[in-house]
Amino acid sequence: MSTFSRSATNFADQTADGTTEAIRATKETANEAFDRLSDKVDDVRDQATPILSRLSAQAEAAARRSADAVRETSQQLREKALRATDDTVSYIKDEPVKAVLIAAATGAALMALLSLVSRTRRRG
Repeated sequence: MSTFSRSATNFADQTADGTTEAIRATKETANEAFDRLSDKVDDVRDQATPILSRLSAQAEAAARRSADAVRETSQQLREKALRATDDTVSYIKDEPVKAVLIAAATGAALMALLSLVSRTRRRG
């Protein structure tokens, strides 16, 4: 083998070795970068988990308070309706003549209102 051939072969071998070393170093660098990124993602997830849990608990507590408030308001309305019914029945028992006159006046007023509305619609 000639000196030129040996030099070319040595150069090719050195170049191949250098390329192989560059590829290995690049792989190591990439792996280290991916490891650091994975660690950062894990850190962010670890930090986010308690925050998400706290927000979830707060939302659940708010929903519970809202449901309790609706239940309480509903109960208060029921009680007021029962009191109004009882008051009305008591008034009718205590003042039957007045109750009939009030009912008649209310009926007459409603009929007058309906009559007025129906005439307005016929004209319009």
